[in-house]
Amino acid sequence: MARKHSKHGRYEDVPVEEDAPAPVIDCWLCGRSTGKTIVWHHPVPKSRGGRDVVPMHGICQQTLIANFTNSELQRHGTNVEGLLAHPNVRKFVDWVANKDPDFTATIAKKQR
Repeated sequence: MARKHSKHGRYEDVPVEEDAPAPVIDCWLCGRSTGKTIVWHHPVPKSRGGRDVVPMHGICQQTLIANFTNSELQRHGTNVEGLLAHPNVRKFVDWVANKDPDFTATIAKKQR
């Protein structure tokens, strides 16, 4: 029968690298560094067969969801330039360019 609690700590023999810097990951849509919170977004929605994920800010993902349907996102695929051609998305990216990486705000609902 297995013990409920081990005599030793769970991660006692695992070396910890405390001085290693965290890797800088850029947002797929706006290009800013992601900060503490990273959202892994499917450029092609899972419901449309998408498997790949890209790092994004939560606010950037909310903007895409508010401005595009799943079929529109499927058509654009991983083409960021096609998404940035949309006037609302371009306006958002220009606005958020100088904000803090962990900046968040309420995004307008879909206008459909």
